[in-house]
Amino acid sequence: REPKHERRPWKIWFLDTSKQAIGMLFIHFANVYLSDLTEEDPCSLYLINFLLDATLGMLLIYAGIRAVSSIVEWQQWESLRFGEYG
Repeated sequence: REPKHERRPWKIWFLDTSKQAIGMLFIHFANVYLSDLTEEDPCSLYLINFLLDATLGMLLIYAGIRAVSSIVEWQQWESLRFGEYG
């Protein structure tokens, strides 16, 4: 789809941005927790954690979106369709 020049309603914008903030907080605290489990330099695990998040995390997100989309289509929940802003 082409980008639309109209602004989204405040509620939709807030929900879209808040899910990203929640995801970033989760990854941050997971990295801190995992770094604390070892006696290595905590910064040395950053690249490994980042690569795991960027690869496996994206695959999990993709699978989750596909699963939820299938359930939404099966149950015919019109208000929960991805990408449909109303």
